Amino acid sequence: MTGTSGVDTDQLMELLSVSLGAYYGDFTVAAASENLTASQGKTLNVLRRGPAAMRALATILTCDASNMTGIIDRLEKRGLVRREPSATDRRVKNVVLTAEGERVIEVIRAKMDTTRAGLDRLSGEERDTLYALLERAFTTQPTPLRPSARAS
Repeated sequence: MTGTSGVDTDQLMELLSVSLGAYYGDFTVAAASENLTASQGKTLNVLRRGPAAMRALATILTCDASNMTGIIDRLEKRGLVRREPSATDRRVKNVVLTAEGERVIEVIRAKMDTTRAGLDRLSGEERDTLYALLERAFTTQPTPLRPSARAS
């Protein structure tokens, strides 16, 4: 351990691993209940933030571009996403969440009972603190994803 802190980085990494395992397990079951793979569900979740180019999606989801094409093809066939030409580069196709895609990802998130139960055990102040700490630790800039900042 370093300094006077009672928790070291290795302990935090272990707890993050357990937490993410619980989150992704919960997410995978909820996505499957909507007949989606975890990768398809994660793609919809990323697109909640806004349209994204295929290459950017592949980078964010750490998968091969050809795999991303297959994921988008299947989501598009179900009417959950659509491809649109980029306004700035005609060679680029952006992927956009459809209204049905928005509905499905919201259903998935609503079904994540284990994750919701864990977060519901926190007070409002604890939620604010957790949000701020996660944002500080894992994002390089403030994100517009905070629920109160999202446009309806």
